[in-house]
Formats: sequence, structure tokens, C-alpha cells
Amino acid sequence: MEVPCSHLIPDENTRLQVDSYSQYPWPCNGNRGVNPRRDQPAQLCLCPLCGVFQITVEQGKEGERKEEKRVKAPPEFQAPPTIIMFPRQRETSSKGLRRQKRDWVIPPINVPENSRGPFPQMLVSIRSDQDRNISIRYSITGVGADQPPNEVFSIDPVAGKMFVTKPLDRERRSSYHLRAHAVNMNGERVESPIDLYIYVIDMNDNRPEFKNQVYNGSVDEGSKPGTFVMHLAAFDNDDNTTANGMVRYRILSQTPHSPIPNMFTINSETGDIVTVAAGLDREKVSQYSIIVQATDMEGNLNFGLSNTATAIISVTDINDNPPELTSRTFSGEVPENRVNVVVANLTVIDRDQPHSPNWNAVYRIISGDPIGHFTIITDQHTNDGMVTVVKPVDFEQNRAFMLTVVVNNQAPLASGIQSSLQSTSGVTISVVDINEPPYFPTNPKSIRFEEGVPAGTSLTTFSASDPDRFMQQSIRYSKLADPADWLSINNTNGQIITTATLDRESIYVKNNIYEATFLAVDNGFPMASGTGTLQIYLIDVNDNAPSLLPRESQICERINRNAGINITAADADTDPNVGPFVFELPTFPASIRRNWTVSRLNGDYARLSLRTQYLEPGVYEVPVIVTDSGNPPLSNRSIIKVKVCPCDENGDCTLVGAVAAAGLGTGAIIAILICIIILLSMVLVFVLWMKRREKERQTKQLLIDPEDDVRDNILKYDEEGGGEEDQDYDLSQLQQPDSLEHIISKPPGVRRVDERPIIPESQYPIRPVVPHPGDIGDFINEGLRAADNDPTAPPYDSLLVFDYEGSGSTVGSVSSLNSSSTGDQDYDYLNDWGPRFKKLADMYGGGDDE
Repeated sequence: MEVPCSHLIPDENTRLQVDSYSQYPWPCNGNRGVNPRRDQPAQLCLCPLCGVFQITVEQGKEGERKEEKRVKAPPEFQAPPTIIMFPRQRETSSKGLRRQKRDWVIPPINVPENSRGPFPQMLVSIRSDQDRNISIRYSITGVGADQPPNEVFSIDPVAGKMFVTKPLDRERRSSYHLRAHAVNMNGERVESPIDLYIYVIDMNDNRPEFKNQVYNGSVDEGSKPGTFVMHLAAFDNDDNTTANGMVRYRILSQTPHSPIPNMFTINSETGDIVTVAAGLDREKVSQYSIIVQATDMEGNLNFGLSNTATAIISVTDINDNPPELTSRTFSGEVPENRVNVVVANLTVIDRDQPHSPNWNAVYRIISGDPIGHFTIITDQHTNDGMVTVVKPVDFEQNRAFMLTVVVNNQAPLASGIQSSLQSTSGVTISVVDINEPPYFPTNPKSIRFEEGVPAGTSLTTFSASDPDRFMQQSIRYSKLADPADWLSINNTNGQIITTATLDRESIYVKNNIYEATFLAVDNGFPMASGTGTLQIYLIDVNDNAPSLLPRESQICERINRNAGINITAADADTDPNVGPFVFELPTFPASIRRNWTVSRLNGDYARLSLRTQYLEPGVYEVPVIVTDSGNPPLSNRSIIKVKVCPCDENGDCTLVGAVAAAGLGTGAIIAILICIIILLSMVLVFVLWMKRREKERQTKQLLIDPEDDVRDNILKYDEEGGGEEDQDYDLSQLQQPDSLEHIISKPPGVRRVDERPIIPESQYPIRPVVPHPGDIGDFINEGLRAADNDPTAPPYDSLLVFDYEGSGSTVGSVSSLNSSSTGDQDYDYLNDWGPRFKKLADMYGGGDDE
């Protein structure tokens, strides 16, 4: 019976190469699973830990592994614990020379991980051949002994037996390097240290682990068998050089089972998933869910550890379904002369993935619209085709259109897929006749006339046409824009007649063209109108005489070789009714030609200059006759004002000369200057007088009658007696004193002092920081009540002297007057007036109690 063993690592220490398996007895009681012939080499491996044989028979070309068995070895094959001896150091020759003996290689110590003990568990025994003569103490050093992790291994210092003290984990540390030492009782080294290599033998204690629990992959629908889909990988922390870390994959289940339960397979060693059958159709099954199992021990389900992951395989769409129109014919209608309107809606069915290039429809018009009146726009959401007008259609030319439409996808069809017959359809579009506006065949219309055409002249007939040939309609005309109001139009036939003289020089004429706009309206329902522009090109006639330029100038009083005035002319007409101009002086009066002369410079300019050697300064009006070149020519007598003045050496008029030229003599100029000086002097004197008067006003005493001086005085409105003594007033008694010294020094009864009582002040209510609106009234009432009951608040309850009227008055004492009232008076209301009237209440209100 085959038994498991995970410790076997073929190496030089455990491998026995034999020429024939028959050299060893079969250990399975005759249960020969393999009976190799003598010419078949075999490999026999013995596990020193659990006593298991691994027999591998090689057969075929280049040692191809054919079959492998692991069986329990009999007791005679299980070796006792290993004894490691310290190698002999030196030998002394007869000649006194020391020869080093070659050391042997100490085999490594193999310890299985996760051992269950019992611990400490003996590994090897270390001995020195000198322990027969002296007492030896053994020790080990290194990682796992006296270095972290400490105390993993220990040694009996007397017997030399080395133990492992706890279970080992190969995934944390796979090997240890220790050194064994032998010393005498004095601590002196008796042997050279030896190296011990301890290997942790892997056990199958780790499951294969997938990096993700869910993997996503995709494959095109219609893929052929053997198409790669996706890759899965699991990692096992065990030794991958042994069966413990060798992972194998297999598929446990597939959901759904359509079209067959096993549409995919997985490579057991690499984890690549591929298709094994045809028939992937996204329109039927768009996604598969596959459970993949990874098992170590080379996939041995009896001894291996397993783990699972899920592979989600999406079937991606290909264009294997051509779009199909839902109807063989579609129809719609469009009003004529309308654009950017949808006239028909084409619906299509496509079973491919929505909103993908394999589903998006593209429509084309292949016949019936040679001029390109229509286009088809695809609705991005519904995939419908919207037949849209992009060029206006005319009912009078085409009453209907018969279009042939074909639909395709953005992506080409997959290989081997043919287009459907339902991808083509016919579209009938009817054109609806509407009332179109009249139009002027020639717009704008240009005509030519000479300016000066009189009113009532017929210029042309500006008529419009009605495009609605199948409607019997009439057209009426009216004027829409006529800036100069020169024209009128016949409302039935469109004849244009002038109502005023046409003038090319008018401000409404631009570049010799006058424009007017007219309106043509039909009588359809609804009425429609069109506009037309009439352009009248006005030919110039010589109807404007030239005028002289400039109108004013100046010249020196004495003749000079370069002195003169350049003159020209302006003419509102155009060629050939303008220059060259002719400039000449009139014959009357005779002084004009005696003092002035005109010489021609060119066709447009001439020079006006003095004929005499000297001309008295002044302003002269010189008439000049200007004649244009029109047919017939027109002349104009213009006046130019010339200032004749004295000039300096540069030929420029001086300032005095300019004034003199204005017509003023020397005496007049001197008189003007004197007047200016006198005026400035008067202004200066007036300013000085005002300043002096202001100064005197500030220093002069106030001279008024003392009786009229009301400052700090008492006006006597009436005198009731008392004589002069009544006027002896002490006004200081009416003022609030700054100190009490001058008051105390006065005789008694001649002072006014408010004395504040020396008593504790009343407590007033404190207003809250954030008062409630309803508390305002209560707060005011409480403050008023506290003020009324506060004797420390002014006015104080003390004797006040308001005035002193002097002594010796003839008026008797007021206290001698008796009241004329004979009735009883009730003074109890004084008790309600507060503490300030308490004294009066006691005096008058309490009389009945006595």
C-alpha cells in the first residue's frame, strides 16, 4: 500500500543509484506495482526521518519519468541516530614534521517542521575521541542556540547529545548554521569547532492562496476552441521544489451550462483558461461564472490542500447582428421653404450590445435626393434615424420625394456575417404647399438718370412675381423707405414716378446713388410680403457754380517777390463740371485791377497779389470771378477779405501791423491803452479802500446808547414799586457757582445752594444684556418707580433762594394774606405724589387726626 512522505529530497546523502531494482527486496509483500527489467535503471530514495522508500522507475527516451511509488521501508533500512565525531587534528611524523589530516564533510542534519515532539527531541550525538582520557564539555553557538532566536537547539554538555526544543517552521526559517565546541574542565579547547548545518524539512502545512477571490476576464463571442481567455495563479508558501508547493488547477463548475457545461478548460500547471468548444453567443449568454480549484501535492486530492477562486468571464460583443429597419416603407411630409425640421422617423432593431459601435446605426440616402435636400441624423439614445431637411424644398418644383435609405453600423460586420435584406427601406416625403411671399426678380434694381429730373417723371416699373403658380393671387405695392420723399409707386402695376426734383448733391445721395425700398404684398392666406430695393444712379449736370477759397487772408503792405495769396475754388459738381477753373478780377470798380492782380498757377489754383509797390495797411474786400469748365460753364463772383499789414524781415505781419490792419490808427491805439491803465488804477484804489475800511471797523469802539445795550442786562417791562432798590440785582445768584468759598463768605440768606442728602443711594434695575421685547415696558416702569422714590436724585429737598429783591419794600408780606376759600379742601391726593410731597401731605392731609 502506498504511503505519503513529504520529506524526501533526493540528494547525495539519501539517494542510492542502482543498476537494477532486483538488487533490493521488494518491501510491499509482493504487491509489485512496478516490475522493472534489469535493463531499466531505477532510483531508490530513503527518508531518514520516517523510513519511507521512494522508488522511481525511469523508462523511455532521455529518462522520461514513468511511475513513482512511496512505500514504508522495513526496520532493517531505518538507521540509528547519527554520531558526529570531531575530526583528528594533527599527526607527528618521525622527522618531527606535523601533517594535517584531511577533514571529512559532516552531513547536514534534517529536521521536519511542525514536529509534535515530544520535546526536547534528540537530533545527533557529538563526540570527541579524547573523551576516554579526559572529561569533555560540549557546547553549541550560533543562531538558534545563543543568538536570537535563542534556545531553539540545546546540547547535553556531558553526553554531547543535541536536541531541538520546539517545533520549527520552514516558512519562517529554512536552515540554521551552528558550531559545536569541545573543551576540558578548565575551559581549554581540546578540539577545533565543527560546523553543523540544520535544514528544516518542509511539510505540507500551507494551502495554495489566490491573490484575488474574484478574477475578471473576457472573450469574444464566436471564438474558436483553444482561444485564450484569462490567467489565474495561486501561490503556496511551501517548498515549490517538492510536491508540497507544486500547485495544480482544475475547474469545479461552470454557470450557466449553456450551450454545454464545459465551455472552458484550464491548464493544470499554468492556470491559463481557454475555450474548448464553439458556440459563445453574447446575445444568449453574456457572462459565465467558473469556480477554479488549486491543489498542492501536484493535484493529489487525497493528500493535497486546496483552495478556490471565482473567474467571471464576460462574453464581449462582436458585430454579428446587422441592423434591421422595422418597416419596408416610411413616410412623412414637409412644408416648402422650411429647413432643420424632422420630417420622418426611421426605427431600427439591432441585437448587439447597445450604445457600442456594433449597435450604433449609420443611415445613408442612396437614391431619390440628387441635390441633397435631406440628411438622416441618428438619435444617440434610441438609435432611430431622423430624416431632416437641410435645403428648402419648393412645392412648385417637387411635390414629393421617393428616398431609398440603407442602414449600417459604425463598426463593420464580423467576418462571415452578411447584411440583412431589411437594412434597406423606402421613404416617401410629401411637400406641402404654403403661401410664399412675392419676390422682385431683379433685387436691387439699378437705373440711371440725370439729376434735375422734374416731378411727375416716370422712372421705371418695379414689379414683383408670385412664386405660387398654382394659386391665383394679386399683388399690391407700397413705399417702404424713401429718405428724401422723391418717389411714388403705383399700387397695382409698380410704376415709379418722381414727386420732386432729383438732386445729386443731396445729403441722401451716397456715391451718386439714391436708394428707395418698396413692398409687395399678395392676398393669400396668410398674406405674404416681399421687399425690393431701387437704386437710382444720378448723372451730374452743371447746376452748381464754384465758390472761392479761402474767404480771408493777409498780405504785406509792400510788394514782395514771394508775396501773394494762393486761391482755389470749391464746386459741388463732379467731373467734367468742375475744374480747371478760371480766376479773374472784375472791371468795376477800377481800383480793384489798379491795386490787385491774379496769376494762374494751374487748373485749380491761382495767386492773388499786389499790383502797386505799397498799399496802406487795412482790410480790403477783393472780388474775384470764378468760372468752372461745365457745359455750359457757370461763374460766381466771390469776395475774399485781405488784411494788408506791415511785415518783419521774414515776411510775417507784426502785432502792431495786425492791429493797424484791423482799421485802427495810432491815436486810437494810444487812447485804448490809456483807458486800460485808468481802469486798472481804479480797481486797485477800490481794493485798497475796502481793506482800510475793514481794518477801521475792527478797531473802532461800539458807539451806541447805554439804554440800548442789552448785553447782561435786565429789561424793565413794568415797575410795581420798590423804588431804586428794586433795581439792585445780584446776577451771580442766578449762576451755578464753581466753588462754595464766595457763597459762604456772603451774609446768611443771600445764597443758593443745592445740598445732596448723605444717605445710601437707591438701587436701579439692571437691564439684561439680551432683553425680551415684552420686558421693555416693565424695565421703564421699574426705573421710573426707583427714581421717584430716590431722595438723592435732584432736585434735592433743601432750601433754595431763587432771588433777592432787597430790603424796605413797600409791599406787604404774602403770608399775611388769608385764603378766600371757605370750603373744605381734600389733600389726601398728596400721598400719591411720592416722597417729595410727603411733608405737604403730613401738614395738610393729617389735620383731621389732631
